[in-house]
Amino acid sequence: MDRIAGLGRKGWLPAYRDAVLFKVAYCWGLRRNEVKHLQTVDFARNPHAREFGKYGVLQVRYGKAMKGSPPKRRSVLTVFDWSTEIVADWLERGHPHMTNGLDLFPSERGTLVSETALNRRFNRYCEDLGLSPGLDIHSLRRSYVTHLIESGMDALFVQHQAGHEHASTTALYTSVSSDYRVKTLRRALDSTIRDALAGMED
Repeated sequence: MDRIAGLGRKGWLPAYRDAVLFKVAYCWGLRRNEVKHLQTVDFARNPHAREFGKYGVLQVRYGKAMKGSPPKRRSVLTVFDWSTEIVADWLERGHPHMTNGLDLFPSERGTLVSETALNRRFNRYCEDLGLSPGLDIHSLRRSYVTHLIESGMDALFVQHQAGHEHASTTALYTSVSSDYRVKTLRRALDSTIRDALAGMED
């Protein structure tokens, strides 16, 4: 975005929007359709996490629906401290230049950004950055689930955050690193050894 703006080209604002949109998709573990339908009024305070200010809870309007049902709403609690700064900065410096409407991530014409456009732009960014082929917007959601599990978050909490009906669905999203597995094994072994030594001292 800075590079485009420095060249005096018009594309800096859509690039800024895209950057924030993809970060929000990761920070709250959102599906593509969920993030594109967000509105500026969908954030609220979490009285149990005051450090996030007015961005402590995100109300998702267009959650994945059951067959034949309307979109399912859910609340997603904010967990990353740096995510609030991203949204606040966008609302102050980016959003006012695009629209006066409620849509958080409008297109240049003031309408919702299409899923086709999102996919195309995400793929282009991945290609420009030399990232691994096969990544898509949903990869951000998979990473969110994985990183929460790796950080020690309760599995049921992660399941609720992701809006999954079943724990088995959340498990499919989790793709922990080999380093995480090694550390988990090491903690278990060290705990077993400590317990054994404590028993010998008794």
